[in-house]
Amino acid sequence: MRTSRLEAFSDAVLAIIITVMVLSLRVPPEHDFGSLIRTTGHGLATYLLSFLYIAIYWYHHHRLFHLVSRVSSGVLWANLLLLFCLSLLPFTTAWMAHTKLAHAPLFVYGLNLLVAAGATFVLQSMLIRQEGQDSALRRAIGRNLRGKLSPALYLAGMLSAVLIGPPGRVGPYIALGCYAAVAVMWVIPNDRMERAVREADNG
Repeated sequence: MRTSRLEAFSDAVLAIIITVMVLSLRVPPEHDFGSLIRTTGHGLATYLLSFLYIAIYWYHHHRLFHLVSRVSSGVLWANLLLLFCLSLLPFTTAWMAHTKLAHAPLFVYGLNLLVAAGATFVLQSMLIRQEGQDSALRRAIGRNLRGKLSPALYLAGMLSAVLIGPPGRVGPYIALGCYAAVAVMWVIPNDRMERAVREADNG
């Protein structure tokens, strides 16, 4: 099976996820900036973080399948597993925002990100096994240091959310900082991946 149908379906699901997330933002009851911050402040901040994560997954998903010529049934199911994990982000984002960064929602949000990272690893492993260890995809992924560091930061954030409590609500902000650090790390392009995509386009 060619990759076009899988990519189109994945694009549609990710677009729906973003739409559902923005619909959960609360409208301020008053027409002033103070009301906006009090009512929507946490929601907007968490929405921006989750939007960034969805954008990162979309970008890297596109790059990943640019180097793949076909998909097997195992790859289809692995991709569905990833989409399932990402489809939970609107719920975990809204819970985290509406509770104003309470400990349990922050922990569950980190768990959501951790499971999505695990699903990505499964998908990449399935694709590498399909394409071969000498494939352009395998060379582009390389040692994947960011993929190995991300779970550690997710776990650090999850533990901070539940183990570091008041005073000052330091734990939740450390947790949010860990999650944001992973997102910032993944925004930086992978030179090997970009080079492999250019070579695939020129070849």
